Amino acid sequence: MARTITEIKKSITDRFMIDENLVNTYGLDNSKTFEDQFSLTAFENVLIDVFVFLFWTMEKLFDNHKTEVNGILSVLKPHTARWYRQKALSFQFGFDLYVDTDVFNNEGYSAEQIEKSKIIKYSAVTEAVNESRLIIKIATEDGNQELSPILVPQKESFDAYIDEIRDAGVKVTIINYLPDILRLNIKIYYDPLVLTASGVSILSGKKPVEIALKEYMKELPFDGELILSSLIDKLQKTEGVKIPHMINAASSWIDPTGTTYGNFENITVKKIPTSGYFKIENFNNIEYVV
Repeated sequence: MARTITEIKKSITDRFMIDENLVNTYGLDNSKTFEDQFSLTAFENVLIDVFVFLFWTMEKLFDNHKTEVNGILSVLKPHTARWYRQKALSFQFGFDLYVDTDVFNNEGYSAEQIEKSKIIKYSAVTEAVNESRLIIKIATEDGNQELSPILVPQKESFDAYIDEIRDAGVKVTIINYLPDILRLNIKIYYDPLVLTASGVSILSGKKPVEIALKEYMKELPFDGELILSSLIDKLQKTEGVKIPHMINAASSWIDPTGTTYGNFENITVKKIPTSGYFKIENFNNIEYVV
């Protein structure tokens, strides 16, 4: 970790004050500090400040370089969940790999074509609890920039890609599901000076509670844990809301065949979405109370 400018300067001035030649040359008093005997504008002080800044800059550069290298190594190191996640995000639909590698052949393609081919926008990799298996959750974005599964042909290509690059013997399950549906039953005690009885802002004409809920869904990391208390905290800070009361929260997720949703199950404290992300069913169960 890089030292502060103050720490670097102290280390230099401390050595300056114990150097016999310098003490004798300048006639220094060892009972006083460097700052007591040299003004801020003294040539010696200015010169030391120049070297201090240079040393501080070099240490910061070395620190940043070390952090970047460690970050790259943590991603590139094979056999880790981070490695598989990075490989999922690096997938290029319609492109082939160099033979016997996990690197795509981008020769002859523009930067725009390459970027457009990277359809996986979100990914999370975890290990199964009851067996030796990696679970790779993926999602892309639709035209409205909302999370959604990739298309069937794209999924088939992605499956082949993962099968090609995975370590021998590693079992993988790829989850490319429609979002978990989140049903919220909330009672909002509101300020009638700010909101109408239907939750509309008197000034803006918008619905702050619904906006806050959508924002919370976007702020939630992919495959992140929905924590009901955090959601309530978000609502508590919302325009016109006095008391947000969560009556009930429940979610439903699609079955492994990717065709139908199961029954809604209550969320008591927190929940990680099976698909990796939630979508609020609707806002019909939000009640506004003075």
